[in-house]
Amino acid sequence: MTDEPQPELRWAPLEPKPRNRGRVWLIIGLSVLALLVVAALLFFLLPRDGTPAPGASTSPTATTTPTQTPSALPSASPDPTAPVDTPPPVEDPSLPAFRDRVGVWLESAPVGLDIVSEGEGDLESVLNAMQEDAQRLAESLPPSSIAQEWSTTTSEYLSRLDSLRSAVTSGSGVDGAVDAARTTANDLRRIAGF
Repeated sequence: MTDEPQPELRWAPLEPKPRNRGRVWLIIGLSVLALLVVAALLFFLLPRDGTPAPGASTSPTATTTPTQTPSALPSASPDPTAPVDTPPPVEDPSLPAFRDRVGVWLESAPVGLDIVSEGEGDLESVLNAMQEDAQRLAESLPPSSIAQEWSTTTSEYLSRLDSLRSAVTSGSGVDGAVDAARTTANDLRRIAGF
């Protein structure tokens, strides 16, 4: 063949197979967990007493009495009427409960008006928050003893806040608009019993 020396072949021992003990235990553990889940589901979903519960069967059974089949002609029964759903009567809240509900919004009104009168910061967000609070005040259900006065005064307060927004936007008459809104806010506080 060729004159070049050929490498000498020798047999070397094979490397031992890596042990997969961890993988085997993982498979065994997951199998046991799956069996436990199936057992728990069967325990909770199957009836425990072993007797069948009474109920209608879906399989046909032979009976000695014939059943009536519905006739094609309608019977002379009165037309069913839809039930009238009337909401339950609204409970008249007590004045202390009403005061607790609207107190946070009434307490924040003077703070917001002070911020607007100082004219510093983002007045747009302050005015938005004040109008949202005023809207919540208008939507809250007052006791019947103050309902009429509350409704009128909250409408007036919303109107005063609109005027205040216009005054802030134009840059003139802000002090007068703040005073008018403050007076109306104080009227709301008086009506609520603060």
